[in-house]
Amino acid sequence: MEITTLRVLATVVSFLVFVGIAVWAWRNRDSSGFKEAESLPFIED
Repeated sequence: MEITTLRVLATVVSFLVFVGIAVWAWRNRDSSGFKEAESLPFIED
C-alpha cells in the first residue's frame, strides 16, 4: 500500500467515526442522562 492510500483510508475512517458520534449524540437527545448533565452547571452546593 502506498502512503497516499493510507492517508485517504485514515481520512475516510475518521469522517465515518465523526458522523457516527454525531448521529449517536443527536439520536439520544432526549435521554435522561443528558438532561441531568445539562443542568449540572446550575446546581449550587
